[in-house]
Amino acid sequence: MNIIEVKNLTRDYEYFEKDPGLKGAFKVLFSKKKRKKRAVNELSFTMKKGEFIGLIGPNGAGKTTLIKMMTGIIKPTSGSVQVAGYTPSQLKNDFKKKYAVVMGQKSQLWWDLPAIDSFHLNKEIYQINEADFNTRLEHLIELFDVKDCLNQQVRKLSLGQRMKMEIIASLLHGPEILFLDEPTIGLDVIAQKQMRHFLQKINSETGVSIILTSHYMEDIKHLCDRVIIINEGQKVFDDEYNQLLKNNGDFKILHVTFDDLEDFTDTVEGEILSKAPYKVSVKLPKSKVNGFIRSTFEKYAIDDISIEDEDISDVIEKIYKERTNTHEEIS
Repeated sequence: MNIIEVKNLTRDYEYFEKDPGLKGAFKVLFSKKKRKKRAVNELSFTMKKGEFIGLIGPNGAGKTTLIKMMTGIIKPTSGSVQVAGYTPSQLKNDFKKKYAVVMGQKSQLWWDLPAIDSFHLNKEIYQINEADFNTRLEHLIELFDVKDCLNQQVRKLSLGQRMKMEIIASLLHGPEILFLDEPTIGLDVIAQKQMRHFLQKINSETGVSIILTSHYMEDIKHLCDRVIIINEGQKVFDDEYNQLLKNNGDFKILHVTFDDLEDFTDTVEGEILSKAPYKVSVKLPKSKVNGFIRSTFEKYAIDDISIEDEDISDVIEKIYKERTNTHEEIS
């Protein structure tokens, strides 16, 4: 069952072109040249109930515009979008209870009040009955381990604690869809790992469908079964995460540790990424990996060898360059 259906979705923004300087400011008063820029370009996809999708792309790719259309904040120029059976732009009250949005750089909590007060405010806004509210709140407090800081002012919480509270607040009304926009931004490595663990549990235990935007590829790697890549308003990839590397990764990274060879001096049909005493890291085309391993084992005493995929960021950058047309600009 599809919880989201997006078909040929397009969004254009209008703006006025202005020449630089004071002369340009006066000129625009009498002669305005209107332009339209296409932020989302005939984009289509579906999402099944319970899926965890990573929505990625560079800054300005159209991710936020797409989320705003799926939540009804802005109307599409053309095309259609259905979320949980509703047309978002109609902004029906029942629809607003079907989703939640958490943005890493914007807070929905009252800054000078304890988080628990914001939770009770959400209870009234979403008209959550007492039993459901208490059950969900107790479960989420235990899951995120935040009991000791519920009565602390939000502005005095650490960034990691605040993000936990943001997610708790978004889940109290039992949404079917959760939109997460950079939820781990600014968090340290340990807090990021904890947040990923919590989000996995939320998805598996409650069945909430999640769309995650993030520039941290570790978030995408560990959380998302499926990845949608957009660039300049167009969808350039939509498949399982594993297929992203399998079909688009051209290289492998090999780390070799030697028993008695202090300095590796051989030439390789690839790129030597780093060298240290008794160790070398090499980036090779996939077709050259077997030959390199065979010849290395024949020539040297090997203590250890490991193989990993190339950096996911490099793969995604290649997809951007190969599969994206330019923005459409209309006079």
